[in-house]
Amino acid sequence: MDRTFLDAASVVGHLVDPGSMFAFLAEHRGQLFPDEMFADLFPSGQGAQSIPASVMASVMTLQTLHDCSDRETAEAVRCDLRWKVACGLALDDAGFHPSTLVYWRRRLARSDRPHRINDAVKAVITQTGMLRGRRYRAIDSTILADAVATQDTITQLIAAVRRVARTVPGAGEVVGRVCTGHDYTTAGKPRIDWDDPQAKDDLVSALVNDALAVVDALATQQITAETCDAVGLLALLAGQDVEPAEGSDGTDGRWTIAHRVAEDRVISTVDPQARHTRKSPEARRDGYRAHLVAEPGTGLITDEELTQATGADNSDAAIGETFVATDIQANPATDAESTDGESTDGEAAGAPPLQEQTVDDQALAEPVRSWFADSAYGTGDLRAAIGAAGHRAVIKPKPLQVAVPGGFTVDDFLVDEPAGTVTCPNQLVRPISPGRVATFGVACRSCPLAQRCTTSKSGRKIVLHERDAELRAARRAWADDPDLRTEYAQHRPNVERTVAHVATRGGRRLKLRYRGTIKNNAWLKRRTAGLNLRNLIGRGLTHREGTWTLATA
Repeated sequence: MDRTFLDAASVVGHLVDPGSMFAFLAEHRGQLFPDEMFADLFPSGQGAQSIPASVMASVMTLQTLHDCSDRETAEAVRCDLRWKVACGLALDDAGFHPSTLVYWRRRLARSDRPHRINDAVKAVITQTGMLRGRRYRAIDSTILADAVATQDTITQLIAAVRRVARTVPGAGEVVGRVCTGHDYTTAGKPRIDWDDPQAKDDLVSALVNDALAVVDALATQQITAETCDAVGLLALLAGQDVEPAEGSDGTDGRWTIAHRVAEDRVISTVDPQARHTRKSPEARRDGYRAHLVAEPGTGLITDEELTQATGADNSDAAIGETFVATDIQANPATDAESTDGESTDGEAAGAPPLQEQTVDDQALAEPVRSWFADSAYGTGDLRAAIGAAGHRAVIKPKPLQVAVPGGFTVDDFLVDEPAGTVTCPNQLVRPISPGRVATFGVACRSCPLAQRCTTSKSGRKIVLHERDAELRAARRAWADDPDLRTEYAQHRPNVERTVAHVATRGGRRLKLRYRGTIKNNAWLKRRTAGLNLRNLIGRGLTHREGTWTLATA
């Protein structure tokens, strides 16, 4: 490429660590992110872009890897010698405005391949053969904090009414006519005595009644698809956190804040997709859930997805099923061993030996994928999906609940699916109902084992999961096979290190910079691409004779 007299790579390139991401991009950004890979983003063909696509793709990769804001990224390109070397810029290059990054992200998001930077790095992984023959996959998730502040109920109601007035045509006049509880044209919270519980209850009632009045008034108007979300959000907020006041059924307009947390609660009108969640009973967090699949021997991330933090469709096990299905589509033959002289121990031909990541003989002997996960993934549906794919589930079973401490669990009851019966530890037999429930009822009153079985006056009731047989088999295998537990302990914890790389930088927890799952998922894709590329660079990644290879020993 043409270079200027003050080209950063020529003048100060020797100061950049030769094994760093900066040095790699300085030499190989054109092969990794060729300009033609982004040609469809600018279909007009009216001249070349002022900033080459390979440079912008490199900048976006470095941005997510170093967790920089748009302004910090633009400043780094303008002032940091390493960034100038990586991007092939001159020492006196003034860089670009931060809004340029917004422009490129929007172009990518609207394209047919919004995650092409991640796809480019995955293509490199495939060419190196880094994952060839490696049949272990570990799944885990983590909570990433959202980019907005959590709002209380009063703040949300006021903000939602203002949003409707601002976005829905004619709604401003409606709000001014039907709302009497608060002046929604003024900024800040209402001026009341916040130490007076009755004053707060009166305010909540007024705001809820205003919200319901606005929704009712707009129900008869034609609302476009672009504005109906604002009205729907207002209706949701008017009901999720409140309940009728004591002695009221709600028809008299008296409301109070409910002493509960609504399921799938919206926590901010600024980012309605952010959610409350718990990674553990003690740790409550707000934000989104990042799901990852990693190869435990190499630490390479093979798949990722960012979702809302709550909801059945966003649970660990549900996304795990998606990962399994995606893996099947990408590897229909399940990585059969090569017979053309290619390495089958997870390395490319000529790649350096990875002593600490060698694949054991048992993993190579069977053409299956082994999926490692903790008990959050131990559902019957995920186990069935893994089994249907011909793969193996090495998943820690979920702990069983007991009605009496130290008493009988559901596994102490014998289930005969063909006969449709359940037999209790006292050898009492009961039929399984169409709803898969076996009720022992009054028979428990005279049972000598009742004190070890139930505290219910109506007797023990066994509710069977639809995949009860698979779950029982998994628990037996976990209890009876010490090799299975040893294998789990050897490979499963490795994914936690990968999760830490994604969720932290410099010892601090990362905070998402965007709103909504689509934008944050795109960020996650770029971050995993950067981490995978850094992993490969550490193993000597280079481009030779038109292909990507790892350094020879």
